[in-house]
Amino acid sequence: MPAPAVLESPVLARLRAVLGDRVDTSPAALEAARADRSGHASDGPPLAVVHATSTADVQQTLRIAHDTGTPVVVRGAGTGLAGAANAGPGELVLSMLRMRRVLEIRPDDLLAVVEPGILNGELDRVLAEHGLWWPPDPASKDISTVGGNIATGAGGLLCAKYGVVRDAVLGVDLVLADGRLLHLGRRAVKGVTGLDLTSLVIGSEGRLGVVVGATLKLRRIVPGTPCTIAATFPDARSAARGSAAVTAGGAQPAIMELMDARSLAAVHALLELAPPAAGLAQLTIQTDGPNAAAEAEQITTVLRGAGGTVTVTDDAAEGERLLRIRRSMHPAMASLGTTLIEDVSVPRSALPDMFDEIARIERAYDIVIPTVAHAGDGNLHPNFISDSAEIPDVIWRAADELFRAAIRLGGTLTGEHGIGTLKSRWLAEELGEDQWELQRDIVRVFDPAGILNPGKVFAARPEGSDA
Repeated sequence: MPAPAVLESPVLARLRAVLGDRVDTSPAALEAARADRSGHASDGPPLAVVHATSTADVQQTLRIAHDTGTPVVVRGAGTGLAGAANAGPGELVLSMLRMRRVLEIRPDDLLAVVEPGILNGELDRVLAEHGLWWPPDPASKDISTVGGNIATGAGGLLCAKYGVVRDAVLGVDLVLADGRLLHLGRRAVKGVTGLDLTSLVIGSEGRLGVVVGATLKLRRIVPGTPCTIAATFPDARSAARGSAAVTAGGAQPAIMELMDARSLAAVHALLELAPPAAGLAQLTIQTDGPNAAAEAEQITTVLRGAGGTVTVTDDAAEGERLLRIRRSMHPAMASLGTTLIEDVSVPRSALPDMFDEIARIERAYDIVIPTVAHAGDGNLHPNFISDSAEIPDVIWRAADELFRAAIRLGGTLTGEHGIGTLKSRWLAEELGEDQWELQRDIVRVFDPAGILNPGKVFAARPEGSDA
């Protein structure tokens, strides 16, 4: 007798009826959607991956999901580091990677309208033909999407001078959980009509709706030869003090990155470069624009006064080589073992104290925590390394101390990676109960049925929760 036919779930049957082969249930696609680059994965594969190619696809998917009460996880390139786009059993994945068109470029208005699946690096290459660029510059720019940047409120190497994603988005087109389409924000430079829902959506990690289009605020490419500075210091605390002196001195470099000794050594090994001198931390700084050389000279004087050994170059290839070392941090950490890549921010003046806290935690738990920092804005990425396939409990205890130390120094749990699943247990502690409840109430207004990315950002409380 032939094997009995396997009945497809009603939600998948309805999706296939309107979207056809854009509904993907292949084992490879389902398995890939379980995890992001945080190392965290869901308990099992989702129902299906829907490869949306248009706003209409997104609306139809959400209408069916809303009607059937099916949870939906929106996903871009899967490069997130907080587990926010990981999908599990019973959930649909709404993939935006096929929505990657540049719909409009207006050099006169310094704006572009794009779909969410376009990669940062891809967008920069298109804009460069018009003498324009979009400032957000995550280290993952060649593999991360604009939509993912908006979902997490991403930052990057250029934040200290040019701001984060929130500073570079004028408006978003948002599909709500029930399929309605909203056009939030504006095309004008100024506008204060009503509440700023665009800023509310940025960093909301898929809880409020699905971004299907974004109106981006651009900048013109400024002529001038960038200057790149490499400064070594005896330790990370000294380097942090050097970066604080640069900021206090009034300079505003485009890039100011700090790598401690362990992270610098790991990257040199990965790239097969000569090993750096033992124990030294490094600041990599880049100035740009017509005054790049003069600003580099000013910064060099400050760094030498702070005890740094400094070299400066205006050679583009050498500058790119130095920045490649910083951008290679994530693969270097992955080569060392299972890595929990963390993301805390403190006031820039507290950066040396935060490095002291990291050293204290290393001693207390007998672990190593290679750390890099966007020193220009106080955002640190401590990396907890383990030989185990899973993150052991000792690492989570150490991370708990790290988060509380950042908050105690006037900082925050996350500067650019988001909360996702990995940090949701600490969110109420930073926000306070009243604000935590208010934010949950806002989510319910946008998504009363609670189908969008459930369980992410707001961890369930002991008394039970549907958020």
